[in-house]
Amino acid sequence: MSTDFDGRVELDIRDSVPDWKPYLAPKAPEGAPNVVFIVWDDVGYGTMDCFGGPVHTPTMTRIADRGVKYSNFHTTALCSPTRASLLTGRNATSNGMATIAEFSSGFPGISTRIPFENGFISEVLVEHGYNTYCVGKWHLTPGEETGMAAWKKRWPLGRGFERFYGFLGGESSGWYPDLIHDNHPTEPPATPEEGYHIAKDFSDRAIQFIRDAKVVEPDKPFFLYFSLDAAHAPHHVFEEWSDKYKGVFDEGYEEIRDRILARQKELGLLPDDTQLSGINPHGEPGVTGPDGQPWPMLDTVRPWESLSADEKRLFVRMAEVFAGYVEYTDDQVGRVVDFLESSGELDNTIIVVVSDNGASGEGGPNGTFNEWRFFNGVPTPTELSLEHIDELGGPKSYNHYNTGWAWAFDTPFPYWKRWAGYEGGIADMCIVSWPAKVPATQTPRPQYVHAVDVVPTIYELIGITPPQSLKGFEQRAIEGESFAASLTQLDAPAKRTQFYAMLGQRALYEDGWLACTMHPPLSGWGKFDQDVWELYHVEVDRSQSTNLADAEPERVRAMVARWFELAEQFNGLPLDDRNALEQMLAERPSGTPTRERYVYYPDCVSVPEQSAVAVGGRSYTISAGVQVDTADAQGVLFAQGGVAGGHSLFVQDQRLTYVFNWVGTYVQTVTADRAIEPGAHVVSAEFVAEGRSEDPMMAGARGTLTLYVDADAVGSAQIVTQPGAFCLVGDGLCVGRDDASPVSPSYTAPYRFTGGSIDKVVVDVSGERYVDHEAEVRGWFLLD
Repeated sequence: MSTDFDGRVELDIRDSVPDWKPYLAPKAPEGAPNVVFIVWDDVGYGTMDCFGGPVHTPTMTRIADRGVKYSNFHTTALCSPTRASLLTGRNATSNGMATIAEFSSGFPGISTRIPFENGFISEVLVEHGYNTYCVGKWHLTPGEETGMAAWKKRWPLGRGFERFYGFLGGESSGWYPDLIHDNHPTEPPATPEEGYHIAKDFSDRAIQFIRDAKVVEPDKPFFLYFSLDAAHAPHHVFEEWSDKYKGVFDEGYEEIRDRILARQKELGLLPDDTQLSGINPHGEPGVTGPDGQPWPMLDTVRPWESLSADEKRLFVRMAEVFAGYVEYTDDQVGRVVDFLESSGELDNTIIVVVSDNGASGEGGPNGTFNEWRFFNGVPTPTELSLEHIDELGGPKSYNHYNTGWAWAFDTPFPYWKRWAGYEGGIADMCIVSWPAKVPATQTPRPQYVHAVDVVPTIYELIGITPPQSLKGFEQRAIEGESFAASLTQLDAPAKRTQFYAMLGQRALYEDGWLACTMHPPLSGWGKFDQDVWELYHVEVDRSQSTNLADAEPERVRAMVARWFELAEQFNGLPLDDRNALEQMLAERPSGTPTRERYVYYPDCVSVPEQSAVAVGGRSYTISAGVQVDTADAQGVLFAQGGVAGGHSLFVQDQRLTYVFNWVGTYVQTVTADRAIEPGAHVVSAEFVAEGRSEDPMMAGARGTLTLYVDADAVGSAQIVTQPGAFCLVGDGLCVGRDDASPVSPSYTAPYRFTGGSIDKVVVDVSGERYVDHEAEVRGWFLLD
């Protein structure tokens, strides 16, 4: 019997006195507010009209008009690290999340495994009587733990959320998302042709989650972590929303920044003497860093007047698509806000709106119709993207604008996402609204605050003391500081110190000063002992226009020493600036045991790339045991990846066909020279790697792909496989269909196999030639 039982137990229940207290679930105090985090992705400081930008966002303006804007809010410059801080109140490095979740390394600060000693706000609130919902992007589970066999304690339901609907990785197609519902994959409720878009789907689900509980217990508060896909690449949206911005960006990114800054000053977000940052603060390409290494092209902006007419037309369309994407998502978020208002919940709901980092420069100086070229270390010439200009934003694209627009949407700051020492990467919008308790004001709050400060602020506002123990884990101290006082006091104190370490960069904010290293992220420079430290008085120089390192050498030395002290305290070392392809290919635990032979079945859910067989840079054979019942049998036997890159083995027009879609750019097709006859067969695609591709525009392994039907070779061609990943956790591996976006443009997904059946598919990476063990291969399958 519980020692907390205060009733009385007699022989007869009629003579006994019950006590329900020990058996009831936690109950929130009467009148406890709902809490909603609206987290935008890659939306720079100067993007939305409520922060002076050119993109119309009436829902965000509506929230701002009922609340308080913060003009000096900061993040970590990258998505997973900021999200970890937003949900725990600890620094990114203390969370082991000083990189994206897919790039884990075996060190405390970059393990991508958030310690259970760092409790999530969802874990705390659910123990205080809240319902807890996560809708949208997660990106806090190591990539190798996203498969169905994975330990799921680091999935949303393992970290205090009662319900989840969204995607686990860093990005997803807006048209063909890889969705998880609670702990299992699920298909989107419609197709793009039927009007599907992920933003509407997420808003539908957020409303559903709230409504499902409110009809049962109307007064129970909820916490909704509403983590939007916008405006992360791919920039997917209906054409009519992009077309609303025709003419808006025609003048180019340099000119539009003047108007954005003027509007920001009118709104009181920035001092009147704020200047615009220069187009390339550290010089044009050719500038060298440690040991004479050149400045990376990725992190430069091409002057507008240096562009050709076609390039200007392309870049303008990229900006139009992005703007339409943001406005459409804002419109869908508005439906959730409308629901809260119509149900009487809006006034007593604390809404926190932020972006997770600055605008993204991952499109490079030319932009790209396929963002995965960046992750494969492949540049995108503008002529390639021009071929796809009319497809930008649509289901056939995986597009991202160029660095010029990242710079503009971060007005007035230098640089963009990934730059942890510069305001373009770390300065972001922030809006807080609680109409029931916080008076609305049009005067932005100037206090320096950070994503790590949001959790302690919420705890203070709703009267919660962080627990000392949670789920049996002794809790580490909250590292953020509450800024609740500033919601009602314009002159409330600001935090004094904030530590930054990200992708090889270092920075420290202290009492209005920012010291940072001039070290491009993901550059591969190394030589950290040769880093040049810069110093900015950002309290009066928000755009970092004047480097005061030479004028204040003692301050620089003191701040560098302080950085190292905090690095030891917060797990800030080692530094890692390896480039994206190196990070992707680095050794780390696999989501599946390494073996020579992988078996997949037609009735299984799709397998995320980090939990599937890795074929990059090696020989492989894909073999399927099939029963062909009719001459018109057709459909996918095996597929991995999608429009951004992948490969697929399928039957079409009675011919066995293999397609390798190289980074969404070159569709390499091998087709059998004869029809496949009805009956039981082993059909195979064998790739024999013969060395590295010598084409600088088509990196990867070159070799011969041969198709077999049983023992007969029926087709062969030279192909090149891509150097890195197809799309990591999106567009997974599947059998009997092609989930999400199609690998090949010759069919419409899912293109399920019909007119026969599939026993299983075996992918062999032993390097043994198919012709040398064809008889053994047949023995793998249940064939007549």
